[in-house]
Amino acid sequence: MTTDPIADLLTRIRNASRANLAVCSAPYSKIKENILKILLDKKFIVKYEKTDDEIPELIITLDETRPIHLTRVSKPGQRIYGGKENMKLIRNGTGIQIVSTSKGLMTTEEAKKANIGGEVICEAY
Repeated sequence: MTTDPIADLLTRIRNASRANLAVCSAPYSKIKENILKILLDKKFIVKYEKTDDEIPELIITLDETRPIHLTRVSKPGQRIYGGKENMKLIRNGTGIQIVSTSKGLMTTEEAKKANIGGEVICEAY
């Protein structure tokens, strides 16, 4: 049992990327699946799938040619919130921030368009 399952997911992906592995796995949860959906849309991962086991897992396929850097921003001990005016570019627009808003998880770019802020979950570049 981990105290921060999102940080665990990001660490698993980051470690697999640094070890040049093609596939990694993580325990399933809805928020993890939503984070992976955003990473897939922005082409940081190749694909992911949920297993139909008794205890479901997420199988994540990484792009071995492109290293992925993931950083947890808001932590259980210190929540970081960003208003719609405080959202910033990551690595001159080559990276993204994933934000938890009242309308679900989205990137800061989408949050600015929707004119809402929220908790900054992580950064990817």
